[in-house]
Formats: sequence, C-alpha cells, structure tokens
Amino acid sequence: MLMNRLIPLVALGLLLLTLAACGGNSEKQGQKETTAPAIEATAEPVAADLTRTVTHLKGESIVPAKIDRIVVLSAAYIDHLLTIGEKPAGVNVEVRYGGDYLPYLASELEGVKLVGSADSPNLEAIVEIDPDVILVESRTAEDTYEQLEKIAPTIVLGTEWLEYEDDTTYWTKDLLMVAELYDKVELAEQRIEELHLKTAKASEIVNKLDHKQLAYLRVREKNLQIYAGKGHPTNTLLYHDLGFARTELTPEEQRADLSLEVVPDLDADYIVLEVDPNGRDNLNSMNQSALWAKVPAVQNEKVYVTDSFWLFKGWGVIGRGQIVDDVLKMVE
Repeated sequence: MLMNRLIPLVALGLLLLTLAACGGNSEKQGQKETTAPAIEATAEPVAADLTRTVTHLKGESIVPAKIDRIVVLSAAYIDHLLTIGEKPAGVNVEVRYGGDYLPYLASELEGVKLVGSADSPNLEAIVEIDPDVILVESRTAEDTYEQLEKIAPTIVLGTEWLEYEDDTTYWTKDLLMVAELYDKVELAEQRIEELHLKTAKASEIVNKLDHKQLAYLRVREKNLQIYAGKGHPTNTLLYHDLGFARTELTPEEQRADLSLEVVPDLDADYIVLEVDPNGRDNLNSMNQSALWAKVPAVQNEKVYVTDSFWLFKGWGVIGRGQIVDDVLKMVE
C-alpha cells in the first residue's frame, strides 16, 4: 500500500523538475534573443523561422522570415528579385510603355499581376494579392507609404539623388538588402561577381579601341539631352566600368540639354541614342539635319538607337548584363 502511494508522488516530483528545467532554458533563450546586436540597414532575425525586423529608410518593419508574396513598385527591385530566383506576386507598370511589364523583364514575369504605377499604385489590386511585404523606392514612398503600410509591411529602399557620390557600386546595396530578405546574399554576391567578370572582359575590348569617345544621348519629344559621366548607374557603367571616354560636351554629374546648333561640336566616336516613345518625330528631324550629319559617329554609322530601357537596366544585374551585350555588338 505504501508503495502504491509513493509512485504518484515520485512521478509528480519528476514532472516538476522537468518543468523547472524547461523554464530555465526558455529564460536563457529569451535573454539571448533580447541581447542580440542590431544590424544596421539589414534584415535582423527576431523570432527564428517566424518573423524578422527590417531596418529601412522609413524605420523598422516586421516581416515574415519566409516571404511568399511580395509586391514590388520599382523596376530595379524586380530585376533584383529575378536575379536571386524569386518571382514577385505583383509589380508596377511603366506608363511610358503602355502600362505593361518592363520589356526587358517581361518574359520572366508572365502571370504576375500588375498593380498600377509606382507613383499611383492600384491599392485594390494590391489588397487582392494579400502580400506579405511591399517593396518601394525612396522616391515613390513620399506619397504612398502610409497607404501601402496599411495593407502590408512596406520596406523603403533606395538613396536620395546623388548621395552616392563617387561610389560606382552603390546600385548593389539594394540588391544585397533584397537578397537578405530571402537569405540569399551569397547568391546575390555570386551574380554580382559574374557580372563584374563579364564587364571586365568587355572593358578590355573597349580599351583596345583607337577611338572610344562616347556620347550617351536621349531624344525627348521636343529636345535632345546628353547624359553625364556620373549621376546614374548606367553612366558609370559606360564611363567607369567599361572605360569609354567622355566627349567634350559630356557633363560631369547631371544631364543637360543639347541644342542642335552645338551638335556639330559633339566629338563622339560612338553614340548611344535613347528615344522616348514620344520622341520619334524629333529623331526624324535630327536625321534630316545637316548639323547632325557632321558628328563623327553619325558619319561613320556608329549610332546605337535604343528605347529608354538603359535607364532602367543600369540598376540591376540582369539589365547591366544586357547593356554589356549591347555594347559589344556596338563596337564589333
């Protein structure tokens, strides 16, 4: 009888000891998570396999550790996601291209929902997607952030105009941040290195050219502009990474209008000519101008006409790789 009474008491004692031990472990684990150092401008795990806290330009956002549905309101960030093998659930449109996918990424975005432009997003379309995260640029967050934040945690990346100064790799920072959301930083770094090697090989070809002065021009509806040596990742790709020389008329940091009267002074061996959708008539007028015909690149048929894709392509691995391919065709 005594033995029968002792058995339940012993079992109860063992249970209490087990609970006490578990409680101690939980307390230690909680202390470890609380004292973990914050990582500036990176995604910091808060609760393993559940959520993480992301520090960005608008503060902090708590997002799922595993993101299934992300809405992206930036052409650059679409490139970044596809670079690391992630397909967004919703993307912004570019009005100048008829409100559709950006052409150079269209083949990889089939089936992805369109959610309006970055400046005027379709909030109802975003709500229907029920995203885990919304990703936007600093330039478009001013008017939309509060509305988007009510739908889902909204991460604001980017940099203010010209804050990057002389850093020619600044475009990679947001790519690495996006990659960190998916724990794919190593893959992003691998893609960046592959692009670096590809660009380096192309620069060897450019540097062997006897004449390598290049003008990067944009034909708009009523005017012609020339891009600078800095101020945009596409500019630095051309003049820094690939090694083209600037013309005498190429500005240092910001693009400028180029009147037709000074065009004969454009000492360009090569011209990259971006044409806005509404700039075709202006381009036709230029091609009929005797002043335009005096430019060396025009005389030697070294004018590479493209749509305004290069302005977008310069921000991402996929786009920059395509620019390098285009350059090699241009100088062959």
